[in-house]
Amino acid sequence: MIINTGNRTDIPAFFSEWFYNRIKEGFVLVRNPYHPEQITRYRLDPSVVDCLCFCTKNPEPMLERISELDDFRQLWYVTITPYGRDIEPFVPEYSKVIRSFQKLSQKKGKERVIWRYDPIFMTEKYDLQFHLEVFHEMAEKLKGYTKRCVISFIDLYEKTRRNFPQAERVMEKDRLEIGKAFVRIGEENGIRIMTCCEGNELEPYGADCGGCMTQEVIEEAIGEYLKVPAQKKNIREGCRCLLGADIGVYNTCGHGCLYCYANYDRESVEFNRKYHDRRSPLLIGHLNRGEIVKEARQESYVDYQLRLF
Repeated sequence: MIINTGNRTDIPAFFSEWFYNRIKEGFVLVRNPYHPEQITRYRLDPSVVDCLCFCTKNPEPMLERISELDDFRQLWYVTITPYGRDIEPFVPEYSKVIRSFQKLSQKKGKERVIWRYDPIFMTEKYDLQFHLEVFHEMAEKLKGYTKRCVISFIDLYEKTRRNFPQAERVMEKDRLEIGKAFVRIGEENGIRIMTCCEGNELEPYGADCGGCMTQEVIEEAIGEYLKVPAQKKNIREGCRCLLGADIGVYNTCGHGCLYCYANYDRESVEFNRKYHDRRSPLLIGHLNRGEIVKEARQESYVDYQLRLF
């Protein structure tokens, strides 16, 4: 099975000590975000966890102890975007994240560390030329440290419209120009451009529109073929990714990005984070008396009859 840490919050950036405690104890408890009374226990055991998938804007807090994860197969998605404090108030500046990305790649290998440049949006400040210039700069610095870059354009969810009212959908002509230029820049730097839930409109320019966390991508990262049972319904229409069990909690990410879909507002984040205990098996809070924990059904998908390497 796949354990995912990043659809609901940024565990590496803000909860790394808690995560390493969970690895040490060998299990984690997760509340269902829509039915909080339902609690699931997942074993964090490499015999049943085929891949730990991380999504983060700042892997630096994980790096000092990352050898503690050596028994696990891993795949890292690191988002590096060029926006300032006006959009991403608490994200480290991108030059620092690039250095952390480089260190992570050196430790884990470029097949296991994927760059995300998303969401892409345009304003008077962050215009087309800005994106083309900064993406080119970043790609040159990440050359040799990754083989893939995932891009997507901003989705205007209700939360996003409320917290980022000046955001507008990127027009088709700009999407095509960005896609065409990014593919060319990627090719110059040995980086394959992939899209996330963007349909196939960039495929004619050479982008991989098959999904960003697909079975193929995971297999390449872990060096094993997977025999996956019937896939569950994806969380987003048009998503082709092999999503696993997410152990994060919504409304807990501290980056404060205006475009965030996982946080309702800053007040909710600050309230929830007061209840974080690095020693608890739950990311936020503790088990209440009488609550029932259900053991997850976990099995490895690795097909040992086929070897990738």
